[in-house]
Amino acid sequence: MIIEIRQAGFVNKGAELMLHAVVQKLRERYPEAKLTMAPVYGGADDTYEKMANLKLYPKAWLWRKGFDFGRFAVFIPERLRKLYGLVLTEEIDVVIDAAGFSYSDQWGVRSSKELSVSSALWKKNGTKLVMLPQALGPYKKDDIEKYVRKWAANADLIFPREHDSYKYLTDIVGEQDKIKLSPDFTNLVKGTLPEHYDASNKRIAIVPNYRMIDKTGAVESEAYLPFLIRTAKYLVENETKPFLLVHEGANDQMLAEKVSEAVGGIPIVKETNPLHIKGILGTCDATIGSRFHGLVSALSQGVPSLATGWSHKYQRLFEDYGFSEGLVSVTDSDEVLKGKVDLLIRENSSVALREKLNERSEELKRLSEEMWCLVYSMIDEVKGKAR
Repeated sequence: MIIEIRQAGFVNKGAELMLHAVVQKLRERYPEAKLTMAPVYGGADDTYEKMANLKLYPKAWLWRKGFDFGRFAVFIPERLRKLYGLVLTEEIDVVIDAAGFSYSDQWGVRSSKELSVSSALWKKNGTKLVMLPQALGPYKKDDIEKYVRKWAANADLIFPREHDSYKYLTDIVGEQDKIKLSPDFTNLVKGTLPEHYDASNKRIAIVPNYRMIDKTGAVESEAYLPFLIRTAKYLVENETKPFLLVHEGANDQMLAEKVSEAVGGIPIVKETNPLHIKGILGTCDATIGSRFHGLVSALSQGVPSLATGWSHKYQRLFEDYGFSEGLVSVTDSDEVLKGKVDLLIRENSSVALREKLNERSEELKRLSEEMWCLVYSMIDEVKGKAR
């Protein structure tokens, strides 16, 4: 059996964490299955090495100008394809889409258009499509809605990650048995720590996200860096041992350096392994962040967190964990901001908060396991027919 994992990869650490989560669960249940993924053109320079480490076979795929040029790989002799481990679209039994957040107005029509075309081909081939928990919508711009209707019709299981996403989708295609709410599935991944990591002087992680500058309006965009500096200063004043954790990319690194310099040189940790990032967040007393999967990694380990966000997914995440007051605006006054931070650093509130987060985390992990049971059931049917 061949299973493709798509839209997760090595472009950002959230996507890479989702990839690890999917690989772990599929290998746990189907150790004999061949897992494949299409390398992303223009993605990480070490994509080949990372795919090899995860024992992922390369899929022949290159989407350009509305066409999959990877389909021409069918003309490569089978013996040569097998020599290089190349997988064709026609050979795939199940497609697991782990996009996270791609099919929406905010990311444009291209992803939905591509999925509508690809999913039609898969359906014709008898390939099953599962869309793992992810944020969906809104769908108001251009002609994106018609493509959403097509890929929704072709999918076999769709898991919106929260109620907003569920409503954005079902407002278009109606409620269906195959569309089921389920939380982010990376909550099941176990984090690890880098060798020789010292957490003694790194107790509260500040995780910047450049998306808060390029995906928000002018007021929020301009206020974001000052917000990070105000937060870091208050943490330093309270001797809480804050540090900056660079979740990914040069732009996040730039923000971290500016914040550190502004408050006297607090430590900056840059980690490229998403499992190490989750492990580091698990050692913290608290986090203040804007990276969605950084927040999931913290909250799912019971680590009290504050969040600023640029889409509905942040608000719904904190509702899932029963801590809506953990959302903070970059334009909040110093008084409001300090009050929010106090929830994390004052013992009388942080202990109770940690207990509540751990309780909610267990429930959300149970729901994630239920989601995987549904996915396994569908894959088992495919496997049974293949025999």
